[in-house]
Amino acid sequence: MVQELVIAIVAGASAGGLYLSAAAKVVKQYERGVVLRLGRLRDDVRGPGFTMVIPGVDRLHKVNMQIVTMPVPAQDGITRDNVTVRVDAVIYFKVVDAASAVVQVEDYRFAVSQMAQTSLRSIIGKSDLDDLLSNREKLNQGLELMIDSPAVGWGVQIDRVEIKDVSLPETMKRSMARQAEADRERRARVINADAEFQASKKLAEAAKQMSAQPAALQLRLLQTVVAVAAEKNSTLVLPFPVELLRFLERAQQPAQQPVQQQQPVQQTELQPQQAARPPQRPAQTPRPAAPAQPERPAQARPERPAEAESQPQPKPQKSQKSQSGRPVPTPAALAATAPARSSRSKPLARH
Repeated sequence: MVQELVIAIVAGASAGGLYLSAAAKVVKQYERGVVLRLGRLRDDVRGPGFTMVIPGVDRLHKVNMQIVTMPVPAQDGITRDNVTVRVDAVIYFKVVDAASAVVQVEDYRFAVSQMAQTSLRSIIGKSDLDDLLSNREKLNQGLELMIDSPAVGWGVQIDRVEIKDVSLPETMKRSMARQAEADRERRARVINADAEFQASKKLAEAAKQMSAQPAALQLRLLQTVVAVAAEKNSTLVLPFPVELLRFLERAQQPAQQPVQQQQPVQQTELQPQQAARPPQRPAQTPRPAAPAQPERPAQARPERPAEAESQPQPKPQKSQKSQSGRPVPTPAALAATAPARSSRSKPLARH
């Protein structure tokens, strides 16, 4: 009898121990327990610590409330300016509502991963290459907003999204390197030109100061000679005074100006004289009076060109015939025979 009682007590104790081991649950500090009694959600979410459930009736689901770091697989896409890129990112999220994470979605981790990949592809297609490379903060905010909108209903909060790497084709990398090099060279030239401009201003001020004291220019020349001679080279420096060059330049200017001014004056003086001179005619001797001749009808003369009329020319004299039939001598013939006649007439005048 006693033996049977002991066996019953031991069996009850073992059954109680099994029940307690099945009913007793421990929830960690970073977890929350969601209880489903006969498949129905209990309103109370079990906090961290020791808790009891009914074995076979209740089912406890533990949900991790820590921030989860999930890498987003690299996605190939084409940007808005038609550049093929490969972008990968990382997402940080945590569960804020354990009941919704258990009930509303089958696997919230997988759901968040797929949503992140889809949103990343969408962001790549809406952005330019320059935005992906330089304006990542704005893209991160847009990507976080796109993932967080559907995740709110799952009891998940997106903490942060970061674009980790952007892979470009090799041709695009070389083009960008050439563009950056050209930009650097342009800025270097602008800086050099600005420095030359500022130096020219200072040199102009220095020249103005040295013009008041010619000795200062000579001292500056001697300093330059000392600087050149200090180095070990075969350069020969012969200082030449600038004042001598200026004197030669001033002496050359007055000699050139009168020559340039006299030439047009002489030309203008010669032109009116040439225009005023009449054409010279050969000297004519007075023609002796010829006997009267009968009037002849006027004959029409052929018209001459304008050039011949503008330039007066000596008219050829036609030989005329007297009434007796003998030709009348022309003035030119008389001028040729005049010396002979005068020589014959001299002895007659003496007698």
